[in-house]
Amino acid sequence: MTHFTRFAAIDWSGAKGSRHKGIALAVCDTGNDAPVLVDPPGGAWSRAAILDWLLANRAEPMLVGFDMSFCAPFIERGAYLPGESTQTDAKAFWAYVDANSPDEDLGAASFIDSRRGTHFYLGADDGAKAQFLHFRRVEALHNDAGFGKATTVYDAIGAAQVAKASFAGMRLLHRLDGQVAIWPFDPPPAKGMAIVEIYTTIAARAAGLRKGLSKLRTAAALDQALATLGSQSHAPLSRYDDHSTDAILASAWLRANADRRELWSPAGLSPEIARTEGWTFGVS
Repeated sequence: MTHFTRFAAIDWSGAKGSRHKGIALAVCDTGNDAPVLVDPPGGAWSRAAILDWLLANRAEPMLVGFDMSFCAPFIERGAYLPGESTQTDAKAFWAYVDANSPDEDLGAASFIDSRRGTHFYLGADDGAKAQFLHFRRVEALHNDAGFGKATTVYDAIGAAQVAKASFAGMRLLHRLDGQVAIWPFDPPPAKGMAIVEIYTTIAARAAGLRKGLSKLRTAAALDQALATLGSQSHAPLSRYDDHSTDAILASAWLRANADRRELWSPAGLSPEIARTEGWTFGVS
């Protein structure tokens, strides 16, 4: 059994700028009350404000899920950026990304843009897209099992891309390293906060949403999904956008699944993978 009594989910963004409508934060406590959105300072969250919120609450027994990839693939090719990077563990690579990303508000768009065609795919001018499709072991397992189509952080084009959010997230993780437990790079803590990578589609499937219909855009649809996860109805929202409903549903899913031992010790998670690539909480 875990010690967590609060459960937060963050829908993340790698967009340029300093305020992001694509970031949403929802929190719930032990029990069955519906998660609630945390109001952002200044009307919209910045990535720096999320960092500040995490640090201010790091002593709480809180499990926090981020919808992003915590690192780039390493096992498949023996390097994160073959021919460039020399780091052999995720924490060192986070530091490398942070040191080479001058973007405001922990952004990493310039890191990706300056390496397009070499490490990242941003369009047809970069060559055949297939040559950029390298995956972490957890993504390959997820895709092979038919749970959905997890994307690679090297594909930086299209609505489904996770590259920009993930590399911005690595800058955030670098700032949190040593102050908050980041699983599975760190073991689950006996007290205080822990941060895990989540995939909101897993929460959607667990809540009964069919494949291809994982977004909740009405109050009734959100309440039905929450009920499936053992949660009461939510307080009405001013807007039912994907970011808000994803965060609310994922927070409830974390609460419902935090004590599942197999999710903390998945069969495919070796010490090498835990050190270099990480894992998505919920893939067992």
